[in-house]
Amino acid sequence: MILSKIRGYMVLIQFTITVAIVVVAMYLFKNHVHKIIKTWMKLQIFFLGIKIEEVGKMDESCEMVIMNHQSLLDIIVIEHIHNKHLAWVGKREITDLFFFGHIMKAPQMITIDRENKTGLVKLIKEAKDRLSKKRPIAIFPEGTRSEGNDMLSFKPGAAMVANKLNLRVQPLIILNTKKILDSQKLEATPGVVKVIYLEPIQANKDTNWYEETEAKMREVLAKETRKGL
Repeated sequence: MILSKIRGYMVLIQFTITVAIVVVAMYLFKNHVHKIIKTWMKLQIFFLGIKIEEVGKMDESCEMVIMNHQSLLDIIVIEHIHNKHLAWVGKREITDLFFFGHIMKAPQMITIDRENKTGLVKLIKEAKDRLSKKRPIAIFPEGTRSEGNDMLSFKPGAAMVANKLNLRVQPLIILNTKKILDSQKLEATPGVVKVIYLEPIQANKDTNWYEETEAKMREVLAKETRKGL
């Protein structure tokens, strides 16, 4: 417990320093933003002592990636695995943070205001722009981090974007990230992150693909949680 707390504070210090460096680097070298992000994520994986176990294979031809969300580490792991320049969807509150909000602004990630009724319209518009630049959309359909080992109900945003833009979607489940890095409790412990890829699916507003995908993801998460990592 004490050791995990010490590691947690070390991660916080390291992350604060490297975020500052990375933000400046992304503004200075705008043509190399993706390479900068990949290098940074590789450093995080090494520093946190993470090993990644993959079940199945990522279909990188998919224009959208959806996954469960329990830790900041989820983003680090998927950025490390995926070879393309992902466009993450995040809350506006992140970009409002002093200086650190630039971690979303500098690489032109997508932010939405959940309190604004026009937020979904803006989300679709920005998603279309990023896709035109060959950047797949990465989104947490729960909308925020869940507590415990269950998933929250999916928000409509991911489905609306996928249906409107006729996207092929790669669903996946991430396990053990909160145990390795709990940013709320400031605890960090080396370990194995397991990533399970579900079958890609073509979005279609005339089917129940989103509800069926949510049910399947929930089933896989529950099964893995029961048997342990």
